[in-house]
Amino acid sequence: MDLRIEKTKKSIINAFLQLRSQKTLAKITIKELSELAKINKATFYLHYHDIYDLSESLENEIIQSTLHAIEHPEAIINDNKMFTEELTKAFISNQQLIKILFRDNRSINFVTIFEKKLKELILDVHPEYKESPEKNMALTYLIYGGYYTYFKYSEYDVKLIFELIGKLSDKIIELYE
Repeated sequence: MDLRIEKTKKSIINAFLQLRSQKTLAKITIKELSELAKINKATFYLHYHDIYDLSESLENEIIQSTLHAIEHPEAIINDNKMFTEELTKAFISNQQLIKILFRDNRSINFVTIFEKKLKELILDVHPEYKESPEKNMALTYLIYGGYYTYFKYSEYDVKLIFELIGKLSDKIIELYE
């Protein structure tokens, strides 16, 4: 990629993240973002259709980054301790961006998309879960429950949080094995 394009995109993204950490998505204007990024509005439109396109692009990147940090997603079923450790590291490494991009009325977007994509990875290895509504629901419960528990209590000791999530997850998996 051309260095100028790369620098421009970084400038747009940094300005967006700065604004997004202070405002709802609907309140961010292209004008203020362009001023903060030190570009003109036309330059912004060369890269993105609108503010929602930019936000969605960054949201997808952070979801992919979080998923790629989980080396063994199928371990949620047979080695929950490993899965929980990998998930912990994935959330910690992306926590700040997740909190900025998925705040306000967009908070449900992360876990909804993350659950769908994580389940796809898990079901590739464990297709038997696909045909079982109970096992499928258990996976959804584990993913949503773990996510919301982590972010609700993230100011506490991370090791303690994931230890508890891991223990609870083990018990849920036991019910359906």
